[in-house]
Amino acid sequence: MSPHIALLRAVNVGGRKVLKDDLLGLAGDLGFDEAKTLLASGNLVLWGEAEGGAALEKRLEDGLEARMGLRTDFMVRSPAELAAIIAGNPYTAQAQDHPSHLVVNFLKSPISAEDVGVLRAAITGPETFEARTLELYVDFPISIADSVLDRDWKKTKRSPVGTTRNWNTVLKLAQMVGL
Repeated sequence: MSPHIALLRAVNVGGRKVLKDDLLGLAGDLGFDEAKTLLASGNLVLWGEAEGGAALEKRLEDGLEARMGLRTDFMVRSPAELAAIIAGNPYTAQAQDHPSHLVVNFLKSPISAEDVGVLRAAITGPETFEARTLELYVDFPISIADSVLDRDWKKTKRSPVGTTRNWNTVLKLAQMVGL
């Protein structure tokens, strides 16, 4: 049985509640042998025979909609992909100094070089980011709560579809899948 890391977008904010029991029930509905959640922010690790990637994302999205009437995006990564994300972190010093202010935005689809340029030009605060094909690593040196980065990106109308996890959560997910 291979594990899959499934990350939900925009849940447990703005009235969109998806609780632990909902996620575990969804996993059972879809026939997974085992499932575990991490925190209350849409982190689900699934074990079972299943396809990964976009096919599993669609299956989870359709299943959640059928179960709860809620349509939201899932971003699925394999343990190997998560290991590469961790190894490829361009902000190793920040991961040590302030891991809760370093985030990975797991993207739904690849980000283009053009969009990276537009997003980089939109930053008006002290934040910095590095883009990979399906991830953005973002360092918030001062405060995530006080950042205007999200607002700046939304103004571009090119903000990527994804879901964000801080570095501490990324490492906990890695532990859950035996990395």
